Amino acid sequence: MTTVDPIITQLFGPEGPFEIVIEPVLGIDLQVYKKRMRSLREVAESAAIRADTDFLVQGDQRLNYVEHDAWARSASAALAAIGVESGDRVAIVSANAIEWVAMFWGCVGSGVVTVPLNAWWKTEELEFALNDSGTKVMLCDLRRWELVRELVPSLPELTHVFVIGLTEPDGIARPASELFEQNDPPAFSGAAPSEDDLAAILYTSGTTGKPKGATVTHRQVIGNLQNIMCASVVATMRAAEAGAPSMYQAGSLLVVPLFHVTGCLATMVTSYATGGKLVLMPPGRFDADHAMATIEAERVSSIGGVPTIMWRIVESENFSKYDLSSVTRISYGGAPAAPELVTRINECFPQAKSALTTAYGLTETASVATANAGADYLNHPDSCGRPVPTVEMRVVAEDGKDAPLDGKGEVWLRGPTIMLRGYWNRPDANAEALTADGWFKTGDIGRIDAEGFLYLIDRAKDMIIRAGENIYCVEVENILFEHPDVLDAAIVGVPHKQMGEEVKAVVQRRPGSDVTVEEIRDFCRLHLADFKVPEYVDIIDDPLPRNPAGKVLKNILRGGASAFAPSESDDSAL
Repeated sequence: MTTVDPIITQLFGPEGPFEIVIEPVLGIDLQVYKKRMRSLREVAESAAIRADTDFLVQGDQRLNYVEHDAWARSASAALAAIGVESGDRVAIVSANAIEWVAMFWGCVGSGVVTVPLNAWWKTEELEFALNDSGTKVMLCDLRRWELVRELVPSLPELTHVFVIGLTEPDGIARPASELFEQNDPPAFSGAAPSEDDLAAILYTSGTTGKPKGATVTHRQVIGNLQNIMCASVVATMRAAEAGAPSMYQAGSLLVVPLFHVTGCLATMVTSYATGGKLVLMPPGRFDADHAMATIEAERVSSIGGVPTIMWRIVESENFSKYDLSSVTRISYGGAPAAPELVTRINECFPQAKSALTTAYGLTETASVATANAGADYLNHPDSCGRPVPTVEMRVVAEDGKDAPLDGKGEVWLRGPTIMLRGYWNRPDANAEALTADGWFKTGDIGRIDAEGFLYLIDRAKDMIIRAGENIYCVEVENILFEHPDVLDAAIVGVPHKQMGEEVKAVVQRRPGSDVTVEEIRDFCRLHLADFKVPEYVDIIDDPLPRNPAGKVLKNILRGGASAFAPSESDDSAL
């Protein structure tokens, strides 16, 4: 006999707040929430009526909801005044900053497409994405302006640049403060966006060595928001049922970049829509002591990001010096977490044990696709959970059929939060990644158990995940092949306790060459973001091992190399 769950019935039943119905989305019938907002402008307008409570905090800077709403509407008006229209692209290239957030809402509230670019990228990487997206206006910080200043003449679509921290005009660049200085600015410009209009283009590493722009619609962002809110409501109701205190998320510490879906869509958008306080860490290398001092001072209730961050906090020698009792919610994703980390978190944050959450998702899924929380996570610590509401999941074997329970195959996902409009300007990649009936092929290999929990096993794509950052091996290999002393090269990932994986290069040098490890790394650093630069380099004189078809045998190259000591490099430095 099936037991009826009154909480699920109340929330998901007919006329419930999370009732799910079937509706066509871009010609494909999908599960969607019946009651939903239709654009991010509605989210912004609902947040604007909140009381004068803090929304954004970064060091000595604070914006309450009323002030932030004025900044966002001012940015919208400023963009309209210089000719930016619905559908135009505006890039944001900056470390986490209050201006970043206000610009995002100014754009999406006006139907303008935001292009958040990876602030760790080097000049060549930024040039590609700015050109590919057809960016018309760019907001950046001083550090990124120095990187792209010389690119401006080669970017014909780029007409205006605003720089955070700039006090006087610098060529085409103007101070970012001009965007946010209007007193009593008008409502968001232009017509309200529709559900399937683009809200953003987020670039992710590409299998061909060039980044791909994943398109993200208003529907995707709002669907992800509702999935997260639904999970929070269910958890709160179950906690109340058990007599536990509420786990309402009052304040979040954001330590991951806003240019990632986790930082932007899962954390920032959710905080804004639910009236939470978002505390931004200052630019620079992640400092566990500073993070813990901030948690204590701001009484932060929610922390997380990627497992790397949590390792650094729980293993800090100064952990016991801070009052972290306000933390009642810990969530992370972006990379697999070792069960050992779950144990350490439970020891250090016993008050958050019932609200510990991990999630799995991709840029193409607008953040969360599966989630594992509370008792489920404690019972299945090596799983990334079940699909969130409205998201369907399959594991497809090599023969194209669904794998049996616990059978291995590629993870496929479908739903309103999945990228249905495809990669920007990449019909070739769309044909490879998307099926005609809306399934997205993730490239991750996994299995589903009898209870519906997903376990990730491997990656079908030749990719490394370092501290939550995706690195396609071919991109680094292409750079190595450009070095005059390199005859052949291969990139592999090796285990690292905190980072998850580190990048290792095996390089066959040309006869007579005396190229050094540091010369190889320096060459990579000129062309690639620091997190992609190989931490380990093996230089050999013999040919790389290959199979009869000529494919490099990367399992042999990985060898037994493991890096369990903290790395000197730190890609949290913005």
